[in-house]
Amino acid sequence: MEISGKTQVFCVIGDPVEHSLSPTMHNAAFKHLNLNAVYVAFKVKSDELENAIKGIRSLGIRGVNVTMPHKSTIINYLDEVDQTAKFVGAVNTLLNDNGKLIGFNTDGIGALRALKENQAYPEGKKVLLLGAGGAARAIAFQLAQVTEELRILNRNGEKARQLANLLRKELGRNVVGDQLSPILIEKWLEDSDILVNSTSVGMHPNTDQTVVKREWLRNELTVMDIVYDPIETRLIRDSKDAGAKVIHGTEMLLFQGAASFEIWWGRPAPIEVMRNAILKKIREREK
Repeated sequence: MEISGKTQVFCVIGDPVEHSLSPTMHNAAFKHLNLNAVYVAFKVKSDELENAIKGIRSLGIRGVNVTMPHKSTIINYLDEVDQTAKFVGAVNTLLNDNGKLIGFNTDGIGALRALKENQAYPEGKKVLLLGAGGAARAIAFQLAQVTEELRILNRNGEKARQLANLLRKELGRNVVGDQLSPILIEKWLEDSDILVNSTSVGMHPNTDQTVVKREWLRNELTVMDIVYDPIETRLIRDSKDAGAKVIHGTEMLLFQGAASFEIWWGRPAPIEVMRNAILKKIREREK
C-alpha cells in the first residue's frame, strides 16, 4: 500500500507496546481488504497520556487500541464510554468520530465470541472464571448475562466477592465469588461446563505454571486460557491430555481485535487473515 495524504491512521498506545501484536493483526486486515490505512504502535508514558489524547484529536487518528497502564485512566479524557467500559472501568478501544472520542471495551465481547466461534456455547451453562482483574471483569460482565451460573475465583477473594455482588445487583444473575484455592477449584470444576483462565499464570517466561491440577480436568470440559504467549500454556497442554476441548488465548486476542476493527470500519473483520497473521508472528518469536 502506498501511504498518501488520504491514508487513515490507527494505533495502539501503552507502555510498553514493543511486543504488541495489534499492528500485525490490523495491518494484515487492512492489506487484505485494500483499505487505505496503517496501524502503528506508540509508547505513551503515564504522565504523557493527556497530551497523547490531545494529539489523537488534533491529528485525526481514526481508531486507537489502549493497553496497560492506561485502560482506566484514559476514561477521564474521553467524551463518551459504552456500557461495558463503564461497568468494567476500563477502555481498550477508541473511536474518533470527527473529534469526539468514544471508548469501548471489547475484551468481554472477544472472549464470548472466542467461545462461540469454537462451538463452546456458555448459554445456560456453569462457567468457572479464574481471575477478577480488568480483563476478567469484562469477561464476567458478558458471561454473567448468559450463563446459568458464573463462578469467580481470585487470589484476592474479596475482589472476587465484590465483583460477584456487583454482577448480581446490576444484572440480577446467578454469580458467586470466592478466594482462589486448590479446594475450591477442584470442587467448582466438578460440575462446571467451561473453565476460563483470565489470570497471567502460565505466561512467558513462567510457562510451566498452572493453578489447575491435571487430575481435576476431564473430557466433558471446555477450557479457554486467555494467555497467548506461549500459545500452548501448561493449562492448555494438561487439558488436551485430559481430553478436554481447548481454546487458545490467541482466539480471544483475535476476536477482541476483530471487535475493534468492526467498531472502526462498520464491516466484518477478515477473521482468518487476522488469525494467520497472529499465529505466524507468535511462532516467529518462539523460534
